[in-house]
Amino acid sequence: MKVKDLMPRKRADVTVKVISLGEKRQVIGKDGSSHQVVDVLVGDETGCVLMSVWDSNINKVTQGKVFAIEDGFVSVHRGSMRLSLGRTGKMVETQGTFEVNTQNNISNKVVEDERRRY
Repeated sequence: MKVKDLMPRKRADVTVKVISLGEKRQVIGKDGSSHQVVDVLVGDETGCVLMSVWDSNINKVTQGKVFAIEDGFVSVHRGSMRLSLGRTGKMVETQGTFEVNTQNNISNKVVEDERRRY
């Protein structure tokens, strides 16, 4: 799968290169536990997307590294698509030589979150 093919609220296997990292933030989970999260811009030759990287995975991520995202999940946050590992996903460092298409940032496209709110 390629970045341009990512769909909201779907699982995804995609290989991406890290373009840039945002600021590390501390957040409190629903269970009251403390976590760290960083928004990372990742992409491939078809486009780029923001990826939320949590806790111990933050130290693995540096600009220019390539990762195979296995069983990732595309969520919608404030109308923007985000790639994450979800509960079952894995992030494995791999090799890859490709230029990232930063002109097609799919996180900048407004997406309706069709999930039911209860």
